[in-house]
Amino acid sequence: MKLSEISKILEIKFDGEDKEISGMNTLMDAKEDEISFFDNKKYLKELPNTKAGAVILKEEFKDYLPDNTIGLFTDEPYLKMAMLTKYFAKPLIQDEPSNISLFARIEDNVSIGGNSEIGDNTLIMSGAVIGANVKIGKNCVIYPNVVIYNDTIIGDNVRIHGGAIIGSDGFGYAHTKMGEHVKIYHLGYVEIEDDVEIGANTTVDRGAFGKTLIKKGVKIDNLVQIGHNSEIGEYSIMVSQSGVAGSTKLGRNVVMGGQAATAGHLEIAPFTQLAARSGVTKSIKETGVYGGFPLMPQKQWLKLQAKIAGLLKK
Repeated sequence: MKLSEISKILEIKFDGEDKEISGMNTLMDAKEDEISFFDNKKYLKELPNTKAGAVILKEEFKDYLPDNTIGLFTDEPYLKMAMLTKYFAKPLIQDEPSNISLFARIEDNVSIGGNSEIGDNTLIMSGAVIGANVKIGKNCVIYPNVVIYNDTIIGDNVRIHGGAIIGSDGFGYAHTKMGEHVKIYHLGYVEIEDDVEIGANTTVDRGAFGKTLIKKGVKIDNLVQIGHNSEIGEYSIMVSQSGVAGSTKLGRNVVMGGQAATAGHLEIAPFTQLAARSGVTKSIKETGVYGGFPLMPQKQWLKLQAKIAGLLKK
């Protein structure tokens, strides 16, 4: 799509060379033929270093743009970004033939989309739905009624239990000044590395741009929610009903107890343990055992509960 077409769709004027834009991406990952956006001062340091061909942003930040990047100026960059994602969403159906190993076993009543790959000794059980352009490695087990959306990449020795949903859109909307909700079409994907096990009825959202990443050896229980663009570190464990909001990164061997949850855009130090029902609102930089809400070291949380219980007895 030409940049001039984009400006008409978004009702934004621009000055500069009319470029061909092939897609949308983050400031750090965008290439010269892609468009990005900026609407959060937390990422201001990334703006001067972007290689994007164009960026949607407020005019007050125009001096931070690199010389070769065209600015599309608006007072609602997040909303304009959301509107534009619709035009870069891929077709849901692809007709290309798939490459299924002769040594894979596909049971009855399985749907496999176009241009997908399934490796040796992988079992796809009845009722599973595999989207287009999906890659599944060797020795995997996809249990009944699992749904794997388009573009998902799955490594070797992965087990996904019944009812799990991999690659659905994240819960992302921009809001107009009148309070209307504009859908953000998620243009990214999910990547699951080797030796991962995912429990029943768990949901892993695809990236808005780029990927949601489940690293090697991760074990995820039933009924877990993983938000878009999150990263779950190697050998981490997530217990039932826990969840991470979008763009949160868990380090290696993090353990999240039942119903523990994090806010978005956080980083959790490797080998951290979060007790059941922990509420994480800030990044954790020091490895430890934490609990409660607001979050604190677990021993401190237990002492606090004991004191409160003592007060109630008086």
